[in-house]
Amino acid sequence: MTTVTRNQTDEMQVRELIDRWVRAVRAKDVNALMLSYEPNILLYDLAPPLLYRGANGYRKSWQEWFAPFLGAVGYEIHDLNLSVSDNVAFSTSINRISGTKTGEEGQFDVWIRATVGYRKQDGQWLIAHEHFSVPFYMDGSFKAAIDLTP
Repeated sequence: MTTVTRNQTDEMQVRELIDRWVRAVRAKDVNALMLSYEPNILLYDLAPPLLYRGANGYRKSWQEWFAPFLGAVGYEIHDLNLSVSDNVAFSTSINRISGTKTGEEGQFDVWIRATVGYRKQDGQWLIAHEHFSVPFYMDGSFKAAIDLTP
C-alpha cells in the first residue's frame, strides 16, 4: 500500500496547475489561462510595462501576445524545480517558446527564465506571482540575449 502525504498531494496539485497553464498557453486559450491566476496577481512579464497588478490587466497582454502567432504556440518547461509547503509554493525553470508569427519567415524560438509563486486558497492552488526574464549582454549594447540556449 502506498501512502500519499498532504505535501505530496499539494505538489501533485501544483504540477497539475502548471500542466493546465502550459496547455492553455499552447492552445492560446486566454480564458483557461486566466483561471490559473489569483485575482490580485503581481507579474513581471517579458513585455512592458515593468509590472502588472491584477489578473484583469494581464488578460489583455495575453490576448495581444497570442494574436500574431499562426496556429499553436510551442511552450516547454525545462529544469523545473518545485518547492511546496502547506499554502505556498514556488518554481523555477528555463522555458522554451516557439511558433510561427504573422509576417515573419521561419520559426520564432526563444528561451526564457521563469520564477513562479503559488498560493493555496480555499483548497485551490493558484498562481500568485510570475517573473519571466531574459538575460541581456553586458557589453554596452544591453541587447536581450535571446540567442542563448541551455
